[in-house]
Amino acid sequence: MVITTTATHGASSATPVTDTAEASTADTGWRAATVVSIKPENPTAKTFRLRLPQPSNHLAGQHAVLRLTAPDGYTAVRSYSIASPPDGSNEIELTIELLVGGEVSEFLHSEVVVGDVLEVRGPIGGWFVWKGDQPAVLIGGGSGIVPFMAMLRLARKIGSADLLRILVSVRKPDDLYYPDELPGPQTTVIYTSEAPAESSRPTGLINADDIPTLPEGGLVYICGSERFAEAAADLVIGSGIDAGLLRIEKFGPSG
Repeated sequence: MVITTTATHGASSATPVTDTAEASTADTGWRAATVVSIKPENPTAKTFRLRLPQPSNHLAGQHAVLRLTAPDGYTAVRSYSIASPPDGSNEIELTIELLVGGEVSEFLHSEVVVGDVLEVRGPIGGWFVWKGDQPAVLIGGGSGIVPFMAMLRLARKIGSADLLRILVSVRKPDDLYYPDELPGPQTTVIYTSEAPAESSRPTGLINADDIPTLPEGGLVYICGSERFAEAAADLVIGSGIDAGLLRIEKFGPSG
């Protein structure tokens, strides 16, 4: 069946935004995508694996757009980063956070089941991508880790994980996305409110001492809320890294 939603007209209709100067590349046609699996990542996030009619041909760092249509024709559209690495298949993964009052995320979390069909457009974005061929520092806040998971999975697949340094900030251990897969020598997790007993770093916001050294020829990617992204960018630039080496993606109010 094709998913429809009983979303309230006009409620929480803002679409997540990317704050980039990207020369966007996009597949602009809507396609029917079948939900083939749903996996909880933490108490408020689920990964939806979708099967497309054709190969996705996405790059790590790109996003896709979902559209839900109500019986009266009302539509709700949201953009979500692709978490799965480029692999030539016709399946992609979208990790979606449940936002209280969010018409789309609440519907996806509470109503969508394996076998349902969603409308998908993409991949979209050409500026916030990593192709696996240069060093990169990835700094993510909360759900901002999602596009970096695609990059990390790609790096591990092609044997280039040593090119990446990942810094992720979460409030507490239960908020961490991909807890069984994200940890590794490339990854540092910062806990801002509550840290696990084995953590050697005190709780607190990311500071200048946490910023990894950027190897020559590398780029810095930052993804998170507007407040997080701006604070992280200030720290990176304050560490002496040229602003022209930053790629920033912010997400705004949405549901």
